[in-house]
Amino acid sequence: MNDATRDNWWLASLGNTLVWARLREREAGTAEVFDSDGNTLAYDSLDTARAALMDAEFVEYDGLDEYDALERGFSLHEVSPPQARDDEALRGRMIQQLGRRA
Repeated sequence: MNDATRDNWWLASLGNTLVWARLREREAGTAEVFDSDGNTLAYDSLDTARAALMDAEFVEYDGLDEYDALERGFSLHEVSPPQARDDEALRGRMIQQLGRRA
């Protein structure tokens, strides 16, 4: 990431699976979403990108508290946004299987 961008992580939970999306705000006011399929989707504004993520039932990771996370079937202590050296390597980490809860 350089000075011209800012990243926010979003996630959706489907059973024991977390699906991540990276929302990247560009200096020009546009935005991009890197999705779990490895696609980079361009949006004309940050608000449009956020609305598309919310429509797809994603929530902003930084906006979650422990109660919200537990309601979705995981603890904030056991998950964190994926990291990789580049987007190609990141693609394989955008879907995360969670352990079973007793």
